[in-house]
Amino acid sequence: MTTTTTVGAETPGAGPKTRRSPLDRVSWLRELVLLPVIVIAIIIGAILTPRFLTVNNLVNNVLVVSAVLGMVVIAESIILISGYFDLSLESVVGLGPMLAVWLVMPATVGGLGWELSPILAIVIMFVVCAAIGLFNGFMIGKLALNAFMVTLAMLILLRGITLGISGGQTFSSLPFLFRVLGSAKLLGISVQVWIVVVAFILAAVFMRHHPTGRRIYAMGGNPAAARAAGVNTLRLTIGVFVVGALIAGVAGLMLTGRIASVTANQGDGMIFTVFAAAVIGGISLNGGRGTMLGAATGVLLLGIIQNILTLSNVPSFWINAVYGVIILGALVFGQLTSKRGKRAG
Repeated sequence: MTTTTTVGAETPGAGPKTRRSPLDRVSWLRELVLLPVIVIAIIIGAILTPRFLTVNNLVNNVLVVSAVLGMVVIAESIILISGYFDLSLESVVGLGPMLAVWLVMPATVGGLGWELSPILAIVIMFVVCAAIGLFNGFMIGKLALNAFMVTLAMLILLRGITLGISGGQTFSSLPFLFRVLGSAKLLGISVQVWIVVVAFILAAVFMRHHPTGRRIYAMGGNPAAARAAGVNTLRLTIGVFVVGALIAGVAGLMLTGRIASVTANQGDGMIFTVFAAAVIGGISLNGGRGTMLGAATGVLLLGIIQNILTLSNVPSFWINAVYGVIILGALVFGQLTSKRGKRAG
């Protein structure tokens, strides 16, 4: 049986590990390739505006604003590594908290009128998020439908449901449980920052060291070989979509807590930034390659760039244009390094 050359992947059930090449031994350095770029961005930001290099700005603006993005990037990165992708995660960010708030709010302000307890409403929210991931995973893994079309249809469907139950309005004056993730602090730092840091650490350890994480890499690198090695690819496919939707639900609650409200268009357009962060962080769109540390550096770099452009009063549409340029540059760089790696191998 031939082993795949996927970074970080191991074939489950295989015998002793093969001797690693010199290129493999230093492959972990690829995770840190964005660090020099981040340092340069920080220097440029400090030169352009004195407000950038302050503790308040870096912690309360760059890190807090990037926390929600980071959570969705974790979800998308796991799915990308498995060999698929999920466009509907941005709609889950919007529908999840909107559904929970709709179940809690009285009919007089646009809610359903059931006035459930916030805890029960949030539990129902996560059940619905898991069901969305289960449906996506089943349609893609079992029925072999195209992931792009399935998740695009789900994105549109969920966006329509969100607009329908909200009536297009914004809900504010939310119960404390919906606002706590935006107001709570630990050691003077927003709890959102701690949540995303812990989430990245847990995801990195899981993907690198847990057998299931290695199976995800193997499936993304070569699905046929993974199945031949005994990996239940259907169960794994459904699992990554369910986990991705649940993480997106958490991100939705974090965003709702940060803005102390839930809007009808919450999460709209977020998926493009998510893909940008994942791609420049080294997550392969072809599956089987990339690390959570790399994805984290992608999130941090985009957060820094967005903050610099915002402080410099650059219009938001130019920020989106910059993201587009970054994605194209990352794709070209990834393709060149991939070809160089193959020649070296």
